[in-house]
Amino acid sequence: MKAALSSVPEKQQQDSEFLRDVLEGLGGKRKTLPCKYLYDEVGSRLFEDICEVSDYYLTRTEASIFATNLKDIADKIGPEALLIEPGAGNCEKIEALLAQLESPKGYYPIDISPEILLNAEHRIKANQPEMQVWSAVGDFTQPDVWDQLTQLPSRKRVVFFPGSTIGNFEPDKAEQLLELFAANLGVGDGLLIGTDLVKDSVRLERAYHDSEHVTERFNKNLLNRINTELEADFDLSLFAHRAFYHQLRKRVEMHLVSLKDHSVSVAGTRVEFSEGETIHTENSHKYSISDFNQLLARGGFRPICHWKDAAASYAIHYAQAI
Repeated sequence: MKAALSSVPEKQQQDSEFLRDVLEGLGGKRKTLPCKYLYDEVGSRLFEDICEVSDYYLTRTEASIFATNLKDIADKIGPEALLIEPGAGNCEKIEALLAQLESPKGYYPIDISPEILLNAEHRIKANQPEMQVWSAVGDFTQPDVWDQLTQLPSRKRVVFFPGSTIGNFEPDKAEQLLELFAANLGVGDGLLIGTDLVKDSVRLERAYHDSEHVTERFNKNLLNRINTELEADFDLSLFAHRAFYHQLRKRVEMHLVSLKDHSVSVAGTRVEFSEGETIHTENSHKYSISDFNQLLARGGFRPICHWKDAAASYAIHYAQAI
């Protein structure tokens, strides 16, 4: 079953939600924008570019852990599993795992971009013709995109959530997301999830403020998207990209900083900015192994094991729904 392009009413609903979230976020005392809107088609491709930047160690380190431990990971998952990937993007991270699994029942990627999902499905089917793929277009934090799962065959379901994406959620929201995952799994079903670990702040900040300025383009693309889709007039030259590690909250924060007093129109609504005021666009929380195990337990999972790189900078966890 291929991912269907959004119908006109669905597109209108998405545009309305986008406008509501943008005006609500920019109208607050502290301006924010939901990080999910960073990942339109252009943003998703820019993020792929970020993953190739030398300063951004996360993707490279995670890939190394998978490559080193692929057989062990596949053995933990077991035979006849249906793999579910929320926020799948180009689906490249899962291909080697799908090929390693014993008699997998199929793959269920979820993403907000139908174009990226379709391209990824075509690639997977070309490389693994026997693989069944059921694509779901939508926001994986919403229950409706999980509905097809009730109709799909599997001996076991495993949610695959790499890339330290869980770190983009506030701890209480991360717990709610894990609860959503657990609600769509049976007892003993699995969760394979990546987390960035607490480490030196210099290395962390360099990863989100890279020397090639790709992350800056990624962050500012959100303003471009608002200009294009919501008839806004952001001048990108009046904003600077900023990323820093908040020691107490154990997270990297990403902001867009206004360089002078000015105003912006968004769909006819004026938004005032003062010099130095920021738009908070994304968080990336970092975890210790023990802290993340506690989060898993609160979210409805029993930690089973984890794999780390030699420098203990990143971890992949396997847990079971309880």
